[in-house]
Amino acid sequence: MGAVKTYQSSVMLAVDDLRPYGNNSRTHSADQIKQIEASLREFGFTNPILVGDDMTIIAGHGRYLAARNIGMSEVPCIKLSGLTDDQRRAYVIADNKLAEQAGWDKDLLRLELGSLDRSDFDLGLIGFSEKELEKLLADDDDNAPETGGADADELAVVASCGTEEEQQAAYDLLARNGFTCRTASLKGIVTGG
Repeated sequence: MGAVKTYQSSVMLAVDDLRPYGNNSRTHSADQIKQIEASLREFGFTNPILVGDDMTIIAGHGRYLAARNIGMSEVPCIKLSGLTDDQRRAYVIADNKLAEQAGWDKDLLRLELGSLDRSDFDLGLIGFSEKELEKLLADDDDNAPETGGADADELAVVASCGTEEEQQAAYDLLARNGFTCRTASLKGIVTGG
């Protein structure tokens, strides 16, 4: 295992001072950059660009291009220090490839998209194509509960559990009583009664 690398907290750096990595093998289509631009306008710059001490971009090339296109003069960055040249080259690839390995919980995705759609949120800002959204939302309609009619909201109860064993016990109790259950790990949820 290599030594722990150091980084500094997010800092604002001038876009013109950043240098794209010339051998970045990840590509960004014009359509994807437009999607990132829309995301930056709607949500702000929520994911800093990673740069080396020499201001070369390690991760965040798409965000960099989008920021330039919409005229941002500064962007949040995290400076990574202590990476060897090989580690830097490897991380440029790993950052993109590891993200591809993630999957989707289709049921939770349908619930979230359905809720956003019902509240008239612009789903074009999320990154899915219209065709993907149509399929997911159609699947959401197919799986919607039949009680209360087409406009009924799906109701849910979220129970906070301290351990996986508590989560399993709560799941078992609800399932035995005829409730449809799913388990998830949720962060940042505000609780209330």
